[in-house]
Amino acid sequence: MDLFLPESGLIIWMLIAFLIVFVILAKVGWPMIMNAVDKRNQHIIDSLKAAQEANEALAGVEEKRKEVMAETQAEQIRIMKESQELKNQIMEEAKAQARAEAEKIVADARLRIEKEQAEAMSQVKNEVVALSVSIAEKLLQRELGDKKSQSDYIDQLLKNNNQHIEA
Repeated sequence: MDLFLPESGLIIWMLIAFLIVFVILAKVGWPMIMNAVDKRNQHIIDSLKAAQEANEALAGVEEKRKEVMAETQAEQIRIMKESQELKNQIMEEAKAQARAEAEKIVADARLRIEKEQAEAMSQVKNEVVALSVSIAEKLLQRELGDKKSQSDYIDQLLKNNNQHIEA
C-alpha cells in the first residue's frame, strides 16, 4: 500500500511545482487564453452582426427585386399595348391606303371606259355618217342621173333650208 500513499516531502515539492505552474499560467497563459477567447467571442459577435446585416440587405434586395419585377411587368404591358396600338394604326393606314388605291383604280377604269365609250360612239357615228353618205350618194346618182333633176333637187333643198331659217 505504500505505493499509493505519497510521502510528505513529495507532496510539498508537488505543491510547490503546482503553485509555480499555476502562477506562470495565471500571469502568462491565462491572459493569453482569455484574450483568445475574447477575440473569438468578438469575432462571433461581429459575424452575427454581419449575418444579420446580410439578411437585412438580402431582404432589401428581395424587396427591390419584387419592385423591379413589378416595374418590368408594367413596362412589358405598356410595350404590348403600344405595339398593339401601333399594329392597329398601321393596319388602319394600310386599309385607308388600299381604299384610296382601289378608288383611284376604279376612277381610272371609269375614265377609260367613258373614253373608250366616247371613242366607240364617235366611231359608230363616223361609220353611220359614212354609210349614210355612201347610200345617199348612190341614191342620188341613181335618181339624179341627168342635169335637170339635179337642178330641181338643189332648188328644193334651198327652199326647205330657207323655210327652216325663217321659222
